[in-house]
Amino acid sequence: MNNLRIAFIGAGNMAASLIGGLRAQGLDAAQLCAGDPGEDNRTRVHTEHGIETFADNAKAVENADVVVLAVKPQVMKAVCLDLAPSLSEGQLIVSVAAGIPCTSLQTWLGGPSGALRPIVRCMPNTPALLREGASGLYANAQVSDTQRAQAEQLLSAVGLAMWLDDESLIDAVTAVSGSGPAYFFLLVEAMTAAGEKLGLPREVAAKLTAQTALGAARMVATSDVEAAELRRRVTSPNGTTEAAINAFQANHFEDLVQKALDAAAHRSAELAAQLGQ
Repeated sequence: MNNLRIAFIGAGNMAASLIGGLRAQGLDAAQLCAGDPGEDNRTRVHTEHGIETFADNAKAVENADVVVLAVKPQVMKAVCLDLAPSLSEGQLIVSVAAGIPCTSLQTWLGGPSGALRPIVRCMPNTPALLREGASGLYANAQVSDTQRAQAEQLLSAVGLAMWLDDESLIDAVTAVSGSGPAYFFLLVEAMTAAGEKLGLPREVAAKLTAQTALGAARMVATSDVEAAELRRRVTSPNGTTEAAINAFQANHFEDLVQKALDAAAHRSAELAAQLGQ
């Protein structure tokens, strides 16, 4: 990565988090640039990270080895069609936009020559803003081993990056980790409200719940045993934790989680079909 030039198309929150992660890993500001029509976005990433910015995306991709597409899915087609004539052969394209399949990106970025592009499609999530993200990555057949390593290092700058052999599994990644933070926010919200009903001041309930979630997540992430075993270890027979777990399971908690993730994955596939046209 030390000799690469990386151009970001779009300089919003996700791009800014990736840029910040790369800078924290030691990449020089001169290796990075961003193109964005929004002056506020350009000013922010320039001020915070010292990188060069452009209002014209075509200028941003000049001499870039890696082009990161970090624009909203709804405008991706227009951005790609406009960008295609300015791309060079062999540039690695990394898309962090939800719902846009590689075949659509290939069509939009092919330009008049219909050139095949090496494309890595990623599904990051919002904790990437804190460099605690989780991303699923899929590479098309044009991506070299070296480019796979480059894409992995790029996404690893903001958290965990895991490769998928089948692009269709991006929908499952979306259901598990892409949308996943909201599920935990919902649980924290519900536990805070329940604690308040049990008599705790709301601020106390909120802080206890948030710290409990943080501690439990760290235990799962750093332990060499599965979550089920960790749960068993803290669930004493006939104790308070068992009473709560029994109440969850009596109301089909696992089935509800499965239905929720199935709905998210189904919606992800629907959006991919719509946005990829």
